[in-house]
Amino acid sequence: MRVYLPSTLVRLARDLAAGEIGPAPLPGYAVTPELREWYAEGDTEELEYAAMTAAARASLRLLAVDQAEDPEVPPRRVVLAVEVPEQVVRRDAAGGERALVQVNAPVLVRDIAAGHVDDEQAAEDVQAAIKALPDADAGDEDARFVVDGAEGHELLWYATQELADL
Repeated sequence: MRVYLPSTLVRLARDLAAGEIGPAPLPGYAVTPELREWYAEGDTEELEYAAMTAAARASLRLLAVDQAEDPEVPPRRVVLAVEVPEQVVRRDAAGGERALVQVNAPVLVRDIAAGHVDDEQAAEDVQAAIKALPDADAGDEDARFVVDGAEGHELLWYATQELADL
């Protein structure tokens, strides 16, 4: 089953060194029945893109945590597309997110199918989105607009052998 895991460059480097993404359980995003129902007109590719976009949004929250620990962390969203057995994935209805799942086993680095990472040119908008997150969560429409601005940047695709060079 294809699952999209939110990450950051710092976390990616750590996971690559460890040989696995974890510990489990891991929040991820996938094409769920709820996502299919909500996006009834979408084909598989469009549904996977919607799940990946949700993971990219979750990556902003991880970046906020990482930058609180180290302000020099590059503001670039990272999403890892992984292939895991369907039996280790459970639907997670928390917060009403249609694509949210929980991966209940560590994901080995060899299970990564591809990485999706912001271009360096997105850094300014991603940084603004990170700063706007608390206000967006509180319902501020202007802050939500700023957060949505980060989504205007397409994530670049990287083969698994390229991830260590990021």
